Amino acid sequence: MHEILLLCLGLILSVCFLIVLAKKLRIAYPIFLVIAGLAISFIPGIPVIKIDPDMVFLGILPPILYDAAQNTSWKALWKWRRIIIAMALGFVLFTAGTVAWVSWLIIPGFTLAQGFLLGAIISPPDAAAATAVLQFVKLPKGMVSILEGESLLNDATSLTVFRFALAAIISSNFVWYNAADGFVVVVISGIAIGLLLGFVFYAIYRWLPTNSNLDIAFALVLPYIIYLAAETVHSSGVLAVVSGGLFVSYKNHYVLTHSSRLKANAVWPSIVFILNAVIFFLIGLQLPAIIGGIGSMSFLDALKISLIITGVVIVSRLISALFAGWFTSFIGKYITVAQRKPGWRNPLTLSWIGMRGVVSLASALAIPLMINGHAFPHRQLILFITFVVIIVTLVGQGFTLPAVIKLVKPENLPDEMTEEHQVVKIEQKMLAEAEKVLGGKYKDDVGANDLLSCRLDIIRYKKELYEGAAGDDQKLAEANKMFKRFKAVMVDVIESERSALHAFRTTDGYDDDVITRIENRLDLEEEGLQGEGD
Repeated sequence: MHEILLLCLGLILSVCFLIVLAKKLRIAYPIFLVIAGLAISFIPGIPVIKIDPDMVFLGILPPILYDAAQNTSWKALWKWRRIIIAMALGFVLFTAGTVAWVSWLIIPGFTLAQGFLLGAIISPPDAAAATAVLQFVKLPKGMVSILEGESLLNDATSLTVFRFALAAIISSNFVWYNAADGFVVVVISGIAIGLLLGFVFYAIYRWLPTNSNLDIAFALVLPYIIYLAAETVHSSGVLAVVSGGLFVSYKNHYVLTHSSRLKANAVWPSIVFILNAVIFFLIGLQLPAIIGGIGSMSFLDALKISLIITGVVIVSRLISALFAGWFTSFIGKYITVAQRKPGWRNPLTLSWIGMRGVVSLASALAIPLMINGHAFPHRQLILFITFVVIIVTLVGQGFTLPAVIKLVKPENLPDEMTEEHQVVKIEQKMLAEAEKVLGGKYKDDVGANDLLSCRLDIIRYKKELYEGAAGDDQKLAEANKMFKRFKAVMVDVIESERSALHAFRTTDGYDDDVITRIENRLDLEEEGLQGEGD
């Protein structure tokens, strides 16, 4: 037990220091962690660490999916539903089919069923890798929403194809219409289970006397319960977690207190960040175990096949994206679509954001060692191909993505209001409502309370600033400059207050809990300034 605890602590600590170095070098942390893992794996004496697929599917994937669903915009998901479904379903199926055909042609003794298994494993891009890399580049908001929506659903498609391909290999029997029926059942049942359990927890939040700590505890348990419930009945745990997470995220604004939301916003990002970071580091450390198990095929032959398959994966996504753009232009003549003429720049950019990651490796590791009393055919080769695809797409496409975006210059999507103008519109509405309530409902209090009077003056002044900035980019820039200066000054003022507060810790007669409560208030004041001028 002590050894396991020390190993986990050592992994987390190592990952944290590596991420600090990655930030210094301005490299997306998934890329840097994989490279670091690869480099460390070559050091003599380093023990071979093998990833347990159950650890990924049961321990890591549910909270990551749930957090992604919580942060996904319902409006964006609906607006871009056609292209998201096309990417999550069509792109994955086309890539899996192309990989199956090519691998059947170039790998001796490889069957089409094994090809579909390989295709299902390496077809879905990794959401965490894409999100981390996108922090270093600027894309139109709509494209980011499309990628986020795709990442929620593509794992469900690939894992379902993986399940049916594996069943076909084991039974040596594949009936396409039975598989299609099974696919529909898995999708519908997965969504239904997620919505049902999401509603149960919504009812708990709404009608039981919970507090912020209980709300966080329930939220941490929920994704695991949903995933396990769906997988127990052989449904899609991924779709169940996504649908349940989307339902709860839509309702939690009405049932959770401000304290619960603040704590959740502090807890969830840290948990998901640690899980993602550790697993990317472990991916790099897998190299010795994977190379050692290739079998009779030489390393160079296996590498050549892997690079060909990697090229097929990249080109398949590119063809799928360009075809989707052309089809959108065609079908836009007959039905209403979100973007009538997507052109080639945006589809090309979307196609390049296709880094593979942990779900692909976990799927490959989940292939059984034995079937029908014999070793699973080509299992180690499939694992090696998957590893190479992950490394090449994550490192190669991840490093070159900024250059591709700079070269291609993706276009802003139609009718897309900039975030700055969205802020102006929202702030105008909120400040007008605040002025109405404070100056009307509490008019007498304002007249008798100087603090409320000063607050009303600030609200009115900010409202005038935003009204003047509406539709005028120059005035908006001047207003943002003023807000940024206000933020900088107030942060310094709060820091001075905090220093004065800390002096009381060494002064007799002042309780630490009182000082801590005041410090929490200062922290919230500083946190509230973070949006000013951004």
